[in-house]
Amino acid sequence: MYGFITGLLILDSLILVVIVLLQAGQGGGLAALGGSGGTESFFGGRHAVTWLTKTTWVTGGVFLFLALVLSFLSASNSIGTTDVQELLRTPVGPVQTAPLPLETEPLVPAILAPDDAAQPGGAAADSGQ
Repeated sequence: MYGFITGLLILDSLILVVIVLLQAGQGGGLAALGGSGGTESFFGGRHAVTWLTKTTWVTGGVFLFLALVLSFLSASNSIGTTDVQELLRTPVGPVQTAPLPLETEPLVPAILAPDDAAQPGGAAADSGQ
């Protein structure tokens, strides 16, 4: 059913493209938008309704209807869960954590040397006087 309606939608879209390309242009196009032609240059003037115009409206309506039907069919088919959703829902089991190592030495070494000369006010500071 879904494939049949998809085939109809593709056929309808091809017919719609051919019919639109067969129609004569209104003239002006985007260049007429900047001029002072009023609404006739924007919307196009009144013209006789040909069978191409009627067929364009009909095939456009059929296209929208089939697209709506396909969207409802695909929404009803996607109510179930996907494989990825099933994998995310399955429990992995208890997570075992490794014990933390005991710190015996500091991770950052001391910046200042332990001797008296490197400390402020020590022997190095007294020798300059």
